[in-house]
Amino acid sequence: MAEITAQMVKELRESTGAGMMDCKKALAESGGDVEKAVEYLRKKGLSTAKKRAGRATSEGMIHSYIHMGGKLGALVEVNCETDFVAKNEVFKEFVHDVAMQIAATNPLAVRPEDVPAEILDKERKIYMGQVKEMGKPENVASKIVEGKLQAFLKENCLLPQPFVKNPKISVQDLLNETVAKTGENIQIKRFVRFMVGE
Repeated sequence: MAEITAQMVKELRESTGAGMMDCKKALAESGGDVEKAVEYLRKKGLSTAKKRAGRATSEGMIHSYIHMGGKLGALVEVNCETDFVAKNEVFKEFVHDVAMQIAATNPLAVRPEDVPAEILDKERKIYMGQVKEMGKPENVASKIVEGKLQAFLKENCLLPQPFVKNPKISVQDLLNETVAKTGENIQIKRFVRFMVGE
């Protein structure tokens, strides 16, 4: 097993924002492999997020992100558990990144389950028409349609989207990491995006 040096811990901490002891443990668990250590920390963030998911989020902030000289903007509400975290730089940076993501990608909803049924029905009909033109049998066609629908939701819902600043992770991964760093449940409550002339 590779020796875990202070420099390795420092670099992992700088790249992930995780605590020093968490970074040290992640490197020990992964035998000094930095990529495996990052994955370990991401999984830890997911389990922390799941543990905290039921806790009430009555604090937070509303943040705006304006782009293109005032031609494009997003307004987002993100909630957390305490005023202390709402004023924390890690939380503020997360909220800013979420607002920027919304401005850049124009999602339909926060989560796939929030997409209105009429939009899903419309997309399903479009995909079914495309698949029927290919001449696929009914059982194969429905699987293809569902696959296309899942891809549509991943692209058009905020949480499953690749994060614009780091497409290797999703916005959900970023949320999980922020929950792990702050120690609180965090929820993206709602958003609106404006574009001049739209």
